[in-house]
Amino acid sequence: MRLDKFLKVSRLIKRRTVANEACDAGRVSVNGKVAKAGVAVKAGDIIEIGFGTRNVKIEVLDVTETVRKEEAKDLFRYL
Repeated sequence: MRLDKFLKVSRLIKRRTVANEACDAGRVSVNGKVAKAGVAVKAGDIIEIGFGTRNVKIEVLDVTETVRKEEAKDLFRYL
């Protein structure tokens, strides 16, 4: 699954266009490398997102095309 779509489906970022802009600005990295929006994300990847002065680091547990709001938190875990 594309990185920008995963960020939206997992509800880490509210909209896909915002996720796309964050990737273009270099604020998102996958496994320690700055990533573009089209990078393929799979279970086990480590994603780091810069939100202003705060960094969020997560591990991808599952990749699903669609998921209900209550189950979105099961797609990743915070590190």
